[in-house]
Amino acid sequence: MPSGQQARAQASVITPGQPSPDTEAAPTDRVLALFGGHRLSPAQRRIAQYLVDHLTEAAFLSITDLAERVGVSQPSVTRFASSLGFSGFPALREALQPIALSAVAGSPDTREEIRRNELQAAVDAEIENLENLRRVLADPHHVLDIGRELARSVPLTILGLRISASLAEYFAYAARRIHPDVRLVTRGGSVAYDALLQSRAVGGTWVLAFAMPRHANETLAAMRAARSTGLRVALITDLTLGTLVDEADATLSAATGSRLVFDSYSAPGVMAAAVLQAMADAEPERTQVRLEGYEQVAEQHDFFLED
Repeated sequence: MPSGQQARAQASVITPGQPSPDTEAAPTDRVLALFGGHRLSPAQRRIAQYLVDHLTEAAFLSITDLAERVGVSQPSVTRFASSLGFSGFPALREALQPIALSAVAGSPDTREEIRRNELQAAVDAEIENLENLRRVLADPHHVLDIGRELARSVPLTILGLRISASLAEYFAYAARRIHPDVRLVTRGGSVAYDALLQSRAVGGTWVLAFAMPRHANETLAAMRAARSTGLRVALITDLTLGTLVDEADATLSAATGSRLVFDSYSAPGVMAAAVLQAMADAEPERTQVRLEGYEQVAEQHDFFLED
C-alpha cells in the first residue's frame, strides 16, 4: 500500500491586546456543524480536531493518510465517520471537500477548478494556514509568556530531530544573536539525553522542541527525558491534541502545508519568528547589546555583501 508521501507525490514589539471578535471562519462553522450533537470518543475527538485544524488538506487525504497523521487506526476513522451518520469515510470526505474548497479558493464550483494548478493550490493552503495562525495570535499573551521563560533559561536548549531539525537550526541560529547560551540538539537517543542532562546541571530550565510530521518516536522520548531531568518543555508543532502535546508544558500550534510531496512550514516558521521576537522583547537591553556587538564583528570581518 502506498505511503502518504507516495500518494502525495502522485496526485516588531508584540503589543498585547484583546482577541478579535472575528475568530471563526464560516468553513470552520460548517465543519463543526457536522460534529454537533454527536458523542465522540477521545480518539474520535482527535480526528475531529484534526479535520477542523487542517481542513484544506484533510478533506483530500486518504483514510490511510488521515489515520497516520492523527495517530489512530483506519478502523477508528471509519467508526468516526459512521458515528456522524455517514456510510463511511469516503462519504464524509465528499461532504468535507466543498467546504475545504470554499475556504481555500472562494467557493469554486468544482474540485477540478481549484486543482488546475497544484502549486497554486499549495500556496492557497499555506495562506489558509497563515490566516489561522493570524487568528491564534490575535491574543499574543501565550507567545509572550513562553518567550519570557525561554529568554530566562540559561542555557536554552533547542530540540529538533529528523525533519524538524531544519526549524530547530534556524531558531538556534537566530536565538544566539540575542541569548548568551543556546544549545542545539538534532540527534536523539543517548546524545540527546546527555545534552539535556548537561543543560539542566548548569542551570537550564527550559527546552524548546520542534515536532513536525511525521512525528518521530525519538522526539517523544527526548521530551520525556528532558522532563525527567527537571527541564520544562515548550513545543512548536502542527498538533493540537495527542501524546506529544500531553508531554509538553506549553504548546504553540501552527499547521504545516501538505499539498505537495514534501511538507512546507510557512506557519511554523512564522510562529518560530514570533517566539524569537517575544524573547527579544523580554530582555530588551541584553538584546540591544548583543545585536550591536554582532553587527560590529560582522562589519569588522566583512561577513556580508553590500546591499
